[in-house]
Amino acid sequence: MRTLNPEALRAFHAAYDEVLTSHWPATTTQTDIPTPYGTTHLNSCGPEGAPPLVLLPGGGATSTVWFAQAARLARTHRVHAVDLVGDPGRSTAGERPVRTAADLTAWLDAVLDALGVERTALGGHSYGAWIALRYALHAPRRVGRLVLVDPTLCFAGFRPGYLLRALPMLIRPTEGRTRSFLAWETGGAELDPAWVRLRDAAVHFPAARPVTGPRPSPEALRALDVPTLVLTAGRGRAQDADRVAATAVRLLPHAETATIPDATHHSLPLHPPEAGELARAVEDFLTAPVRPVPPRPSGPPRRSRPAR
Repeated sequence: MRTLNPEALRAFHAAYDEVLTSHWPATTTQTDIPTPYGTTHLNSCGPEGAPPLVLLPGGGATSTVWFAQAARLARTHRVHAVDLVGDPGRSTAGERPVRTAADLTAWLDAVLDALGVERTALGGHSYGAWIALRYALHAPRRVGRLVLVDPTLCFAGFRPGYLLRALPMLIRPTEGRTRSFLAWETGGAELDPAWVRLRDAAVHFPAARPVTGPRPSPEALRALDVPTLVLTAGRGRAQDADRVAATAVRLLPHAETATIPDATHHSLPLHPPEAGELARAVEDFLTAPVRPVPPRPSGPPRRSRPAR
């Protein structure tokens, strides 16, 4: 079980609460849900009776990273942003560890059951998008719409240069290494100071190997009967955005893709103005009528459009 010394834990919680109080809607509620894999923490906002939207963060980012989208998406949905069990955040791992992709989907089943949600819109960024896609493949009837924000290991692999640059941070994370890596990947973008302080505090969590697995098979993706929005970062260094979009369109029967031209993998979903473009694209997708699936063209897959 992951533990943190009391002083570091207090600093982390203070930074976490600073992001919530300064950037999230004042009506945001915090909930702890027991699951077989430990206690899962959620930050929720929006009308109680509105359609649910569950959001999963990227690795190490915590649920608070959705602060730039929460208020807008809460106009039409009950937003539940989740801290991943085993990752930095307010969720706490239990005696039963999350070790496999099947454990992750069972954990998310338990979260939705505890919320009383039979069917939800589901979104994720980066590693959270990988979890969201795996869950949609596992339980497509529980996912009304799927939003994948620069999803990793879903439709393409990482660029070798990205992994090489990330290696020191992954082997021995420190505040300096994390900041240096984010500055490189985002091109020196000025990220929100409160969130950066939280990201600094997160590096003191004991390291845990994330649950990963192979990319979903083409056959599984072709069978996914869920409307899906794939948003890519036009300037991201993690993966080839064009390849991600082209593969998603080629394999998913209900895929829409859009590129946020000035975004990078780690500037999403929190850096303005790209964060606003992301919020608009997700809101438009979630509130638009479901469109019939057009016939598949016989030529090469269509290119993704810029987000507007």
